This record gives sequence, C-alpha cells and structure tokens, in this order.
Amino acid sequence: MDSFLSSISSFMKKIPDHRPKDLDQLIRPKCVVLYYPVQFPDVSRLLPEHKLLRRPAETSRVDDIITPEDEQEAPRCEQEDPYQTTTSEPRTDQRPVSEEDQNKPLHIVWPHRWEHDKDPELFFSTLIKLKERRLDFHLSVLGETFTDPPEIFSEARVLLDRHVLNWGFLPSKADYLKVLCEADVVVSTAKHEFFGVAMLEAVHCGCYPLCPKALVYPEIFPAEYLYSTPEQLCKRLQSLCRRPDVARRHVVKVDASSFSWSSLKERYETLLAAQRP
Repeated sequence: MDSFLSSISSFMKKIPDHRPKDLDQLIRPKCVVLYYPVQFPDVSRLLPEHKLLRRPAETSRVDDIITPEDEQEAPRCEQEDPYQTTTSEPRTDQRPVSEEDQNKPLHIVWPHRWEHDKDPELFFSTLIKLKERRLDFHLSVLGETFTDPPEIFSEARVLLDRHVLNWGFLPSKADYLKVLCEADVVVSTAKHEFFGVAMLEAVHCGCYPLCPKALVYPEIFPAEYLYSTPEQLCKRLQSLCRRPDVARRHVVKVDASSFSWSSLKERYETLLAAQRP
C-alpha cells in the first residue's frame, strides 16, 4: 500500500495533461490492508515430540488432515481448501525437549522460490561462514525452481553437501509439511516480500523464524525474530547452532491463526459488501 501511494505523485508527473492534484492524499483515507488468508492444516501427526507436547489441540475436518496416502489418492489442487483453517489457543513460553532431541544438530530450512529477489546469495554465504567456523547444522533448501535458477544453488549444493538433508522442490504437500515440522529454524533473506506465506507456514509447524528487519516482516514478526544486517543473521544462526535447544524450547510469539480465513473472513465480507456512492 505504501509503495503504491508513494509512487502516485511521480507517476502522475509523467502524464502530459489531465493530472489530478493530491491524488495520493485523496486515496489514502480509503485504503486498507487485508492479508492473504492462509490454510493451516492439522500437522499434529507430523510434529516431533518436543513440538507436540506443548502444542494446543488443533481442529480440522478429517479429510483436511494431509497424509502421504492422501497425496497419492488425489491431486494436490483438489485437496487444498482456502477456507479451511485450524483453531488454536495461546501457547506457553517453552517446550520440554528430550535429551535425544537436544543433542541433534540445528536443522535450518529455507523454503522460498529459487530466484534472486529471495537473496539466496546472502543465505548461502552465511551458511558457508558457519561451516568454516566448524559449526554443525542440518540444511533443507526447498521451494520452487524455475528455468534458470541462480548459480549459487549449484555451488552451495557442493560446498554444503554434508549438511544437506533435503534439496529442491517437494511435489508432495505432506512431504513439504513434514520437513517444516522437523526443522528448527526457518530463514528469510528476501529483498522483495509483501507477505510471506512460507514463513507463516513454517511458524505454524513450530519453526523459529529469522527475518529481515524490513519489507512486510516487522508488521508480522516481533523484534526478537528480526535481523538488520548480514552480520546479525550470521551471529543469530551461530548462537543457535551452538545451542539448538534454545530454538527447540522456544514457542514463537506469532499468532499465525490471525492470518487464517476464519479470522479474516468477516473483514473481507464487510469490505466487499459495503455500499459505494
């Protein structure tokens, strides 16, 4: 919204005539932001024990609980219901973590499109620094690949090979959610983002988020999950690699359910049904 409104003035100056004055000021009072409604399926059967123990009960229709068998029986597009959401109650501050889970290397996931606007260069350069510092971690790089992905992906695949658990697009939604449920930390390095469905899906699956202190992220994520510089991102991941139990015990202070259709439905209906002069 801000990008649109702040660009009106410079755009109108390029028009040779019939230029309305103060158009941005006329439009601004009428503008509202409605977030994209996200489907959050019940992932309780996919969660490891330490994420499940303190997780509130989730409700959903039986046919919306996704399993690998479901994926084989029906196409993905037929299973997705944009109006189906889960309901939840506020979470407690920490999860109990078993000794076995506590000793596993930190599992970092990057679930974004393989394009330059997601800044994979920053992400991989940060992980290579962690490797050079001999820090242990596991890595899952998901997301859709297009015709000419940035070269950094093939380079990083070789350099980070021993850390990789998953690499590339997962056509099964159940497999995708399973990886998110198994991961500890989800990272965004985006240079262009107006919402970020993948980050909220990962939070729904119990991941600790790290996002740029820019773009849409400060609207959604509290300051403790934001970094301002590449150095800060590296430092945060370095600390979590040394103490993965910190991420595993933490319950993210983001109410993902507020971005579900059940939460947003009334606002959409009110806006679309409003009388216009």
